[in-house]
Amino acid sequence: MRVISFNANGIRSAASKGFFEWLDSQSADFVCIQETKAQPDQLTDAVFHPPGYTAVYVSAEKKGYSGVALYAKNPPLHIHRGLGLPEFDAEGRYVAFEYADLLVASLYLPSGSAGDHRQASKDRFLIEYLPQLTALAAEGQKPVILCGDWNIAHREIDLKNWRSNQKNSGFLPHERGFLDTVFSSLGFVDAQRYLLPDTAVYTWWSNRANAWANDVGWRIDYQIVSPSLAPRLRHATVYRGEKFSDHAPLIIEYAPVEVV
Repeated sequence: MRVISFNANGIRSAASKGFFEWLDSQSADFVCIQETKAQPDQLTDAVFHPPGYTAVYVSAEKKGYSGVALYAKNPPLHIHRGLGLPEFDAEGRYVAFEYADLLVASLYLPSGSAGDHRQASKDRFLIEYLPQLTALAAEGQKPVILCGDWNIAHREIDLKNWRSNQKNSGFLPHERGFLDTVFSSLGFVDAQRYLLPDTAVYTWWSNRANAWANDVGWRIDYQIVSPSLAPRLRHATVYRGEKFSDHAPLIIEYAPVEVV
C-alpha cells in the first residue's frame, strides 16, 4: 500500500507544474494534500479528480488560503470534514476517510511564522486537537494514518539550521514537546523516522537563499501512524525529481492493509 502526503502550496499551481502527471505514475492508494488554496468552483476541472479515485476537498472560508484534500482508490464508509473545532474548521484543515479497520486523514496544522497572532492560533490548535489524538490512541480504536504538514520539526536532525531556529515558530520547545507527547506518551509512530532513524531528509525548503538547491530544509511533513501499523512500514521516500511546490511529496510504502 502506497500513501503520499503533499503540501501543494496551491493545488492549481502544483497542477501547472506537472503534479498530476507525476501522480498518475505513482499507483498510490491514498493521496493526502494540504494547502490547496482553492474554492469548490475552482476545482471543477477533471484534472483535480484523478480517474480511479474518490476525491474530496475541504476548502477554507477565506479564498486562496489553506484547504485540504484526500484521494483514495477505495471509497470510504464515512467521510469526516473538519474536526468539530470551529476556528480551524473554517480554515479547512482536516479531512478523513474512515473504513472498517482503518482511518486515513489529511491534516494541515496552522503556521505561526506570520506573527504572534498566528502563533497563538497554532498553540490553540495544539491544545484543542490533543484530546482527539488521545482518543484515537485509546486501546481498541482502529489504526490511523495521519498525513500532513504539521508545521513542526521534531528533532535537531529534522532541520538543517537548528541552532539558529530554536526561537522560531516550527522549532519552539513547546511545539517539539507536543510531538514528544504524540510519539512518546500516546505511542504514535513517525513513519519516516521509523524507517530512516538517523537520516536527515527534509520535506520543505524556504524560497529564499537557494534553500532547495542547497538542501537547507525542514522536515515538517509527516505520516504519523498507530503503533499497530509500524510492522507494516516498508519504505520512505521524499520525491525531489521535480519541484511542484516549496514542499516535496512524502511517500510511505506499507505492507498490504485490507481497506474495506
